[in-house]
Amino acid sequence: MSSTGYDMEQIVRDHYASVFRFCARRVGVDLAADAAQDTFVTAQKVLRFFRGDSSLSTWLFGIANNECRRSVRKRRVEIGPLQIDVPNPNDVTESIIVDREALFQAMDKLSEEQREVVLLHELEGLTYEEAAQVLGIPVGTVKSRIHHAFRNLRCAIFGMDTATGEAVG
Repeated sequence: MSSTGYDMEQIVRDHYASVFRFCARRVGVDLAADAAQDTFVTAQKVLRFFRGDSSLSTWLFGIANNECRRSVRKRRVEIGPLQIDVPNPNDVTESIIVDREALFQAMDKLSEEQREVVLLHELEGLTYEEAAQVLGIPVGTVKSRIHHAFRNLRCAIFGMDTATGEAVG
């Protein structure tokens, strides 16, 4: 137990899996372990500054988000395609595969800012407020990015014009 009242070993045990999953979705599985490790190293260094204004997991996602960005810049790699947990192979049907593939392709077309908010809000389950804290942006910006991201996803998946919302072709 540190002087801050937090046990870093317990924090790692409690949050490593979700931080790793978050990093894997941002930078790919190959770089996720390093990004997650860097997240907890950074968290340990700055834990004394954690004021509890957000949940510990939200604070960690903020650090992880920065570590993922740093990792991408450092390695000069392109952020990989969206990676979502694969369903049980026994439950996979052709329509699920087609739908998932369409979703992956559509997500890859989103801007980095739109992908970030979708990942945080929809996949990690953070509230708008928590996503805003992680990204250091206003809540209204999170809502706007999610709105535009979903509009762009609908257009990409269902073949709709992004400006008019009408079917193309």
